[in-house]
Amino acid sequence: MKKSIFTLIVFFLASSVSVIQAQNLKEILDKHFKAIGQDKLTKVETYAVKAKVNQMGMEIPMEMKMKRPDKFRMEMDMAGQKMIQAFNGEKGWVVAPWVSNEPQELSGAELEQAMAQADIDGELYNYEKKGHKVELVGKENIDGTEVYNLKLTDKNGNIKNYYIDADKYLLSQVKARAISMGQEVNVTQKMVEYKDFDGIKMATRIISTTPMGDAEIIMEDIKFNPDIADSVFEKPAN
Repeated sequence: MKKSIFTLIVFFLASSVSVIQAQNLKEILDKHFKAIGQDKLTKVETYAVKAKVNQMGMEIPMEMKMKRPDKFRMEMDMAGQKMIQAFNGEKGWVVAPWVSNEPQELSGAELEQAMAQADIDGELYNYEKKGHKVELVGKENIDGTEVYNLKLTDKNGNIKNYYIDADKYLLSQVKARAISMGQEVNVTQKMVEYKDFDGIKMATRIISTTPMGDAEIIMEDIKFNPDIADSVFEKPAN
């Protein structure tokens, strides 16, 4: 009898903690979405960015285009050669000039990464409908800033930690494991220098840290709802 009562109390406490965590998680996400202007972002149909990547003393021009539903293309000009990665909503492909100038289909983890990048709204928004799971790990201090650590497990089992500023509710940092040149590596991205674009707040500088070194992405031009043809995302014929 005592064991049964103890079990019920433990279950009740565990259930209560889960409910409280869910309430706190929803509150944090609601404040985050309000801070970044998610309501306006959900109305964006197309999105284009021109940027530059500073890495190992080199400045690499980069362009990114996105279109609903789930279309994505990124180009990087590397010493006169173009590296392209794209997803057309169903299939992904890449042109990696150091391997071949012919487009190759993406598969496995690299395809999953391309699909994740094609989400204009971001993985946290409507995460349950997308088949993801999000947990509130707790509150931490990173570089003197209080942040909420949210652990996202996507529908494929991949894990990312999103760190949201506890004061401004803007995304401060993301930690994940990614595939780079066929190898799984730890990646940390710091989001800084947020600016307002028609009511949508976006980081205009991203510092990416991997075992291969640091890279800095500086957004030079961001446009919402430009005309982008579907053909941009299709794999060229060989």
